[in-house]
Amino acid sequence: MARNKVKLAYIENNAARKASYNKRKKGLLKKANELSTLCGVEACVVIYSSASDSQPEAWPSNVAAHRILSGFKALPAEEKSNRTLTQESLIKQMIAKAEERLKKMREENRRMELTQIMFQIFGGRPLNTVKREDFNDLRMLIDQNLNAIDIRLQMLNESYVLQ
Repeated sequence: MARNKVKLAYIENNAARKASYNKRKKGLLKKANELSTLCGVEACVVIYSSASDSQPEAWPSNVAAHRILSGFKALPAEEKSNRTLTQESLIKQMIAKAEERLKKMREENRRMELTQIMFQIFGGRPLNTVKREDFNDLRMLIDQNLNAIDIRLQMLNESYVLQ
């Protein structure tokens, strides 16, 4: 059965909010335990809710969480920053990856467009209908295709000689 998408907004009803808090806290602690067990990493979770608890709750225990956090704080600043991912740095990484994918897609689209123009010209399309800036790119594409054909012919000739 599919779950309904949860609207991320403050829950006004106190009972529903507390029930959701307890359920999600239990799920978060379970995930931290699974991460620690399956991946063999040290993990801790600190949950502080001014509304429900007077003291922060730590998993696996206050002592273990304090030990893990102290170990992290003891790292040199450079190593610490390498292991810390802020929301801003995460978004910057995502933007950089998306821009790189966009660049690759544009290059591929341009190559496909030029290939189509090349075949249209071979099929009889008049050259005066091709944009001036496309000619240099078409020349490079044709050179690449001719080089690929030369390499294939050399490979075929070498395999023919060996037989």
